[in-house]
Amino acid sequence: QVQLVESGGGLVQAGGSLRLSCAASGSIFWRNAMGWYRQAPGNQRDLVAHITTVGSTNYADSVKGRFTISRDNAKRTLYLQMNSLKPEDTAVYYCAKLRLRPKGLEADYWGQGTQVTVSS
Repeated sequence: QVQLVESGGGLVQAGGSLRLSCAASGSIFWRNAMGWYRQAPGNQRDLVAHITTVGSTNYADSVKGRFTISRDNAKRTLYLQMNSLKPEDTAVYYCAKLRLRPKGLEADYWGQGTQVTVSS
């Protein structure tokens, strides 16, 4: 059983920053790729960034250069540093444990989500 608990969301003005955290338990954290997804009202849930077990990262084009994903295996915690936030970044952000499938990475465990709201 894997448990993921996000924190750090909130309301911020455009141009501001937030750091999301995701505390993991119930699994060998360092052996799993991890990711951050987001879902705005009426939209599908999209992968924003992911990080492999060896620290390689990948980002959606919409957040490249503004968001940074990182992990602290000793603390079993995943982070998402979000800078230069825009109103279109407003969404519920979800932490996810990822697994490699034939079609690529997919989430098999989710956190409960944390709301990020960026005002203009």
